[in-house]
Amino acid sequence: MIKTDIIIIGAGPVGLFTIFEAGLMKLHCHVIDAIPQIGGQLKEIYPKKPIYDIPGFPSVLAGDLIDNLEQQVAPFQPGFTLGERAETIEKHEDGSFVVTTIEGTEHQAPTVIIAGGLGSFEPRKPIVNGLTNFEKKGIEYMVREPETFLNKKVFISGGGDSALDWAVYIAENSTVPVGLVHRSDMFRAHKDSVEKVYQLQNEGKIDLYTHAEIKKVKGKEKLESIELHQKDRAPKTVDVDYWLPLFGLSPKLGPIGNWGLDIKKNAIKVNHALDYETNIPGVFAVGDVNTYPGKLKLILCGFHEATLAVQTCYKIINPDKKFTMKYTTVQGVQGFEKVL
Repeated sequence: MIKTDIIIIGAGPVGLFTIFEAGLMKLHCHVIDAIPQIGGQLKEIYPKKPIYDIPGFPSVLAGDLIDNLEQQVAPFQPGFTLGERAETIEKHEDGSFVVTTIEGTEHQAPTVIIAGGLGSFEPRKPIVNGLTNFEKKGIEYMVREPETFLNKKVFISGGGDSALDWAVYIAENSTVPVGLVHRSDMFRAHKDSVEKVYQLQNEGKIDLYTHAEIKKVKGKEKLESIELHQKDRAPKTVDVDYWLPLFGLSPKLGPIGNWGLDIKKNAIKVNHALDYETNIPGVFAVGDVNTYPGKLKLILCGFHEATLAVQTCYKIINPDKKFTMKYTTVQGVQGFEKVL
C-alpha cells in the first residue's frame, strides 16, 4: 500500500503543478497515470508543438514545458505509478481514500485530486482480426520499456510524432532495421522527425513502407508474423517479434466515470466558487477534466484551480493547523529531505 497526503490522478502539466503547490504546503503527493511516462498528452502526442499562452513564455514547446515542470517539482520528491490506469476508489471509515489501479497497485491518502486532462487515454486500435490475441504478446500500443525492442524485429505503424520518434530511437540504438508503415506518404510528425526517418532509411536502418497497412497478424502463443499490404504490390508476410500500432490515444473518462462523481458531458462537475471540490468531499477535479460555469480549458486555468484545491486539501489533512501563505520570493522553495 502506497500512502501519501494527496493522490493525484494524471501526470500532465496540471497534475505536475499540483505537486509543486502541495509541496509548498509540506504535503506529499503520489501520481497515477495510465501513460507510461510523465507529461500526459503534451509529452505523448505533441511534444514538439509550441504553446503560446503560458505566462512568462512567449513560446514553449509542450515537451519542454513538461521538462521544466519536472525540474520544478523535483525538490518535493513525488512518487509515480505510471503505465497503470486508476480503476477504483474506496472510502474507508477513517475518511481516507484507497485508489487501486488496473494492475492492483493500491494507494491511500486523505485527499484525491483528479487532474486527468481529457480523461484516461486509450490507444486507437486498428481493425485487424485476431488483434487482441497478441496484445502484450508481441503487439504493444505504448512503449513502456524501450530496451525491450532493441535488436528485435520490430514494425511500427503510424505517421505521427509518437510513431516516428520511436522508430528513430529504436533504429538508432538497434542492430536490426525497423519497419515503419504508414497509410500515406504525408506524415503528421514534426519536420525534423520526418527528415530523420528518411535519413535512417538511406542508411538502411529503417525500412519505410508508405501507402501501406498491416492487415493480418499470425502466431501461436505470441505474435510471429504480420501481413503487409502496400499499394500496387502483392501482399507479403513478414516475420516479426513486435508490432507497435502507434495511431495515437483517444481520451475517455474511463473508470473514473463510475466513481459516483457528478458527470456532465464527459467532465466532472465541481464547486468552482471555492476549491474545485467534487460532490464527493475530499475528492477534487482540476484542469480539463472538470466543468463549471465559465470553464476555460487552458493549462494556465488548471494551474489556478490546482492552487486552490491544494489549500482545502491542507485543511482536511491538518484540521487543527492554520497555514500562513508566504510568497516564494520570501521563503524560497524548501524541498523535502531524501528518505534513504
